[in-house]
Amino acid sequence: MTTARTTPASSTAAGDVDRIYRTNLSAGRAMIAEMTGGHVEVASEGAWVTSADGERFLNAGGYGVFITGARHPIVEDEVIRQLRTHPVGTRMFLDPVAARAAEMLSACTPAGLERIHFCGSGAEATEAAIKIARLQGRRRLVSMYGGYHGKTMGALSLTARAAYQKPFEPLLPSVTHVTYSDVDELEAELRRHPGEVCVIVEPVQGEAGVIVPEPGYLHTVRALCTRYGAFLVVDEIQTGLGRLGSWWGVDREAVVPDILLSGKALGGGILPVAAAICTDEAFGVLNRDPFLHTSTFSAAPLAMAAVCGALRAIKEDDLVLRAQTLGAILIPAVTRSLTRHLGPFVRAVRGRGLLIGIEFSEPGMAGEMLVELISNRVIANFSLNSDSVLRFTPPAILTEPDTEFLLAALDNAAHTVGTRYQHS
Repeated sequence: MTTARTTPASSTAAGDVDRIYRTNLSAGRAMIAEMTGGHVEVASEGAWVTSADGERFLNAGGYGVFITGARHPIVEDEVIRQLRTHPVGTRMFLDPVAARAAEMLSACTPAGLERIHFCGSGAEATEAAIKIARLQGRRRLVSMYGGYHGKTMGALSLTARAAYQKPFEPLLPSVTHVTYSDVDELEAELRRHPGEVCVIVEPVQGEAGVIVPEPGYLHTVRALCTRYGAFLVVDEIQTGLGRLGSWWGVDREAVVPDILLSGKALGGGILPVAAAICTDEAFGVLNRDPFLHTSTFSAAPLAMAAVCGALRAIKEDDLVLRAQTLGAILIPAVTRSLTRHLGPFVRAVRGRGLLIGIEFSEPGMAGEMLVELISNRVIANFSLNSDSVLRFTPPAILTEPDTEFLLAALDNAAHTVGTRYQHS
């Protein structure tokens, strides 16, 4: 006989939430949260997150999701309206919200990218790109060391970090990694397998520690792919939709890939949405047989409403230009503050727009800075492929007081950590 269990009362108390994480969710996540103060987040609006005990934190993290901030009114209105009418479709009929979202998104991308497969996450978009490349006869994959494309099996095969790959091997066959920004190494690989390769690359490597390539790199990659008959996928899941101070990273060099991947900010900070945005030629086989690659919740009306809201908010609030302007303020200010307090311990401050990375020379310093920033009520992120880099991805809706708060918190955190190292 099964013993009945009572449904626990909902609680936001840190102790209760921690216990449930350790019992029913991820004990590892609970341990990480404990290291950063054990806070429980219960509300968000704009650039700010509120914890269960009423403390407010400026969100300069979120792994690139919040270019529009949290609960942007335009996105929220679109989603609430759709929630109250038709949130999930039957998958048997055509949906006007999906059509609207696709039309709006294709209007924001480089000319020639007009066929869209919507999905729920960046990793799913990467998987779709791998499958579409195979339909085009490109079964060899080339990605870059330091690149991050997700952790599902196909995406993980492209994400070149042993710590994530080893426990799940064997992964996809015929995958090669080359050095980011090394066009000679890429050309050598393409020359060995003409007409067989799919290349996937990021305009700026976010999880590698905000690695910005030399000017002209993407343009050369596109030229090499054309020369050797390779299929080009540009992963803009983190860098797109204004994050770099342009709509897309490819815009800076007028590059048109075969597939452009979008995600994170595409859901307007409210719902998880991603997309593989393709040329008509790349998408051709899926046009002829729409059952080759499907997903129950692909282009669900509620998610599509979030896409429409996100694109409207970015355009109507001019957030692409705002990201560019804020980046021009923040990157030099961050550099000055860290140079003043941590001098020799800072290897580099790198960034473009509102994707900013700080590389430290001392092991563990990125973690110490993260903890001190949270103590000063600012949320930042580690870089998943570089333990020595602290990363900021603040929203483009930061006000002048928000910006001043962020820089003051960074200055205080750097001073505290610097003092600690001077006295050690």
